[in-house]
Amino acid sequence: MSVLEIKNVSKIYGDLHALDNVSLSVEEGEWVAIMGPSGSGKSTLMNIIGCMDKATSGQVILDGRDIAKESQKKLTAIRRDKIGLIFQQFHLVNYLTAVENVMVSQYYHSIPDEKEALEALDRVGLRERAHHLPSQLSGGEQQRVCIARALINYPQIVLADEPTGNLDEANENIVLDIFKQLHKEGTTLIVVTHDPEVGEVAQRTITLEYGKIVRDVKNATFQET
Repeated sequence: MSVLEIKNVSKIYGDLHALDNVSLSVEEGEWVAIMGPSGSGKSTLMNIIGCMDKATSGQVILDGRDIAKESQKKLTAIRRDKIGLIFQQFHLVNYLTAVENVMVSQYYHSIPDEKEALEALDRVGLRERAHHLPSQLSGGEQQRVCIARALINYPQIVLADEPTGNLDEANENIVLDIFKQLHKEGTTLIVVTHDPEVGEVAQRTITLEYGKIVRDVKNATFQET
């Protein structure tokens, strides 16, 4: 069953076609890597899927609903309720502890619950660091807080933008192991990356160039866990 369908989507800035008639679908529970060089349209596509931008034309059907024509207010609500976002730059509040940063996401969704936030941190192996500030955490630990924050409201899709871009190899492997566990649990993962190693561990890789899909393949080396 498709949780996301992109149909003939274009995004145009003046004479620039950041996306040019792109179509794809993502099945529920699928792990997809979106790859391509700088300027290929990866970030534009992520912003549209993540309800942070709107397509110039085409349909974006999320959970059976075409969100392409929704207002910014409605897109904000859809993003809050259905999408968990993981950013390369972390975007943690520097004066809040790890558990409080996770609870911020709950605040905008429903009601903050410290027990649930601690459980989310436990899922990423950070319960014992729950009351540390971001400045007291390593880069890898901060990224794991971001993952816990993205998971706390049980989103339909987890959308990650270069989630290992600021990490060393050891922490990259920790994050990828978390993604493997999320996939095993049935989470739909869409990971935007320029790193071939991150792309290769996904179930499927979509490659963009000049705003068009030039490659869409199942990864032969992918192993269900």
